Amino acid sequence: MEPIIIVLIILVVLVFIALIKTIQVIPQASAAIVERFGRYTRTLNAGLNIVVPFIDSIRNRIDLREQVVPFPPQPVITQDNLVVNIDTVIYYQVTDARAATYEVASYIQAIEQLTVTTLRNIIGGMDLERTLTSREEINAALRGVLDEATGKWGIRVNRVELKAIEPPTSIQDSMEKQMRADRDKRAAILTAEGTRQAAILTAEGEKQSQILRAEGEAKAAALRAEGEAQAVRTVFEAIHAGDPDQKLLSYQYLQMLPKIAEGDANKLWIVPSEIGDALKGLSGAMGNFGMGGGPTIPKPTDGSERREKPAID
Repeated sequence: MEPIIIVLIILVVLVFIALIKTIQVIPQASAAIVERFGRYTRTLNAGLNIVVPFIDSIRNRIDLREQVVPFPPQPVITQDNLVVNIDTVIYYQVTDARAATYEVASYIQAIEQLTVTTLRNIIGGMDLERTLTSREEINAALRGVLDEATGKWGIRVNRVELKAIEPPTSIQDSMEKQMRADRDKRAAILTAEGTRQAAILTAEGEKQSQILRAEGEAKAAALRAEGEAQAVRTVFEAIHAGDPDQKLLSYQYLQMLPKIAEGDANKLWIVPSEIGDALKGLSGAMGNFGMGGGPTIPKPTDGSERREKPAID
């Protein structure tokens, strides 16, 4: 009985192992390559799959999702014989699991080597300045070459990015000095421009203030002149309205003489010829006042009567 039990146990174990090998569960976004006696038979897609145990075998399981592979820095020589280190990142996706398994031994290594050689070909035709400023151009050219070469491997290259482009240390120092000099130059130009603009604005302000001051003085002078003219007209009209005689005018003329003589600079007087007539009229008026009479008022020659004015005390 014991040997029979052992045999049954062995058979159960074999059946269990066969069931395990028969049922293959493939995860989503994955694929498996099935070989029968070493020859490709089919590709298992995601889900539950049945294979023949001990006859069919799983050769390779491939992830169909998009993969990101960073490559280490690669030294590349530019057209002007300068060595730069370039870091690259490749975004790829396996589209044909069979081709990725049988068309190339290791598609990751193949993509890396193809990237390095393509970079050297592209950067070899550019100088350092163009290399540093043409990332999009380099990315596009590199992606086109990689996508064309990896198509037969069942791989699609979606994106190629340059992480860093590092020139030699001496070139970096020179570039930093040049950038610092350019910044200092721009700062000096902006400072000079600001000073110039400030000086122009200050001059414009002074000019405008002088113009406004001159206009104000001119208006003030015009207003003063207009006021003086108005005062003269008012006095003249008052004099004519009062109808003064020659003696009164002579007296007022003599009262203005001290004001004319005011000031240290008045060393020379110009006496008008009418001063004699004024003095004669004034002396006649004073004589009449001394004799107790008032000033003699001439009668009008036009036949009209004239009212006598009271004597001035």
